[in-house]
Amino acid sequence: MAAVDWGTSSLRAALLDASGEVLEERAFPRGILSVELGGFAPLFDALFGDWIRPEGSLCLIAGMAGSRQGWLEAPYCPCPTGFADLGRRLAWIEPGRIAVVPGLSLNKEGVPDVMRGEETQVFGALQLLGLADARLVLPGTHSKWVTVSEHRITDFSTWMTGEFYALLRQHSILARTMPDSDSEAAHDDAAFGQGVAHALHGQGLLHTAFSTRTLALFNQMAADRLPSYLSGLVIGEELKSQTLRQGDAVVVMGAESLTVRYAQALAQLGVSVQRVGAGATWRGLRAIADNLPSLAYPAITRQNTTL
Repeated sequence: MAAVDWGTSSLRAALLDASGEVLEERAFPRGILSVELGGFAPLFDALFGDWIRPEGSLCLIAGMAGSRQGWLEAPYCPCPTGFADLGRRLAWIEPGRIAVVPGLSLNKEGVPDVMRGEETQVFGALQLLGLADARLVLPGTHSKWVTVSEHRITDFSTWMTGEFYALLRQHSILARTMPDSDSEAAHDDAAFGQGVAHALHGQGLLHTAFSTRTLALFNQMAADRLPSYLSGLVIGEELKSQTLRQGDAVVVMGAESLTVRYAQALAQLGVSVQRVGAGATWRGLRAIADNLPSLAYPAITRQNTTL
């Protein structure tokens, strides 16, 4: 089968065998925002047509391809949700052949929250780690904290940590004290840890963020260490809101550059960590595919799409 992760700014895919082993991987800078109206089918065919032309081929697509701006909108599944529920709600571009995995929605006190793509990563991680219950975090521009109980996602929340870091780093007065780009300043574990500690014991990011400026002003921290310190502040602020206790366990998923930082920050709280990489998406899509024979195809389809 072909497993596809189609996001806002990037597109990656893997060809999997029946056991879920990766036979080939491909990646392109062709997120959904780069695809013109009516361009999804021809682009998909150009990039992955050789994978899906053989008779009996199946392709499952996770991520923003199922959004309103994507190839075919896949309505959100309300929580609690298990991976079999996702299979029942697939949005079929070509019934039995190409489908989009829906995202999840949650409503807390009248305020909705959503995710697209992360649900597939979570179910893949559960498969990889053999877990039925877990607390997970998926760091990124918009981090997701997810609670799983008896193989079902029962709760999640979104944190704009990465975006706030970028805004403070590039578009606030703090930017004037730091190198122009993160590439000019290597990650500093000590400065990062100091930022985490200040956030955990401080009065909130609106107050602690200003210390990035004052530490430089009084020559208490070198400019090239400040980005790491600020990163620690925003990640520490996120962790402070999670009611974590010493001895808790958290699964951290995603790119190594971020999971390493979250693991360090969680360790400062006495929380144990299991890290899972990008391969969880492929495992999650394979798990959905393995359950399709027992599921009826839903009515959400686009009948006139050909590849």
